Amino acid sequence: MAHYALPPYSKLHDATPLFLSPVFSSSAKATNRRNPLVRMAGHVSTGGGGNVASFEEGHLERPRWTGETPLSRLVGALISIKPLYSFMKLGARRVLISTAEKTNIPWRDMTKEILESEVYKELECVENPAIVYPDYYLNPFHAYDEGNLSWLGLDLSPYFLAVAQYKDKRKAPRTNPIRWIHANGEATGLPSNSFDIVSLAYVLHECPARAIVGLLKEALRLLRPGGTIALTDNSPKSKILQELSPVLFTLMKSTEPFLDEYYMLDLEQAMREAGFVTVCTNLTDPRHRTVTGTVPLSP
Repeated sequence: MAHYALPPYSKLHDATPLFLSPVFSSSAKATNRRNPLVRMAGHVSTGGGGNVASFEEGHLERPRWTGETPLSRLVGALISIKPLYSFMKLGARRVLISTAEKTNIPWRDMTKEILESEVYKELECVENPAIVYPDYYLNPFHAYDEGNLSWLGLDLSPYFLAVAQYKDKRKAPRTNPIRWIHANGEATGLPSNSFDIVSLAYVLHECPARAIVGLLKEALRLLRPGGTIALTDNSPKSKILQELSPVLFTLMKSTEPFLDEYYMLDLEQAMREAGFVTVCTNLTDPRHRTVTGTVPLSP
């Protein structure tokens, strides 16, 4: 999962995430009967004082390299050529690693430390052998052939639940221990009306539209009346993303199989159709947006 997995998306942070998705890792705080927070993957940084910074949007609704535009089709055709795709995948991996290390995240050292540790012993503790992975989750992600289902992948999987648990055990004991849960974010098995906040960060762009809709429905079920959902991910209106160089956006699309579906989905409307109200979007940094919504207080 992104809080405890390998870079590049964020440095390692303490967190109390409850679930990721679509097949997600989760942690439930073993406190009282009220569970105040559910987090689905990732990390959101906010400035002091509670003010939301203002960032520049592009002139388009989404980048030209997404959807059914000629440029998008050209990129898709290039990615479909296996020898070229293999080359792109290698290039994308190098970009991910160099980007992380330029921001003082020691990717290679962290990878070496984890793979040479006793993390493998944690897998048996957290993995749910009854999990049936949705077809879309078995795609290659992030320039790894096995996608999320390997020790070298990024984001949720039982492997990175094991990494999270391993790293957590090396710290001082928590007053409220984290319980790591390996389950499907579209059907968590967690009790209805049990949480005040559900937060998904950097998850949705890795899901097909049908999975995003499933996640929204499940979040609505989990939240109490008046509860809040917060979704942080790439912003289709980001000026920086709209103006990416052809090399960068081609490499990006070669490692993110559902990027087009994410950019083409009207997320705000999908949230309303799921049942959320007071849906609001803010560009929270030059590349990302946070979209929030509320569960109605009464039917």
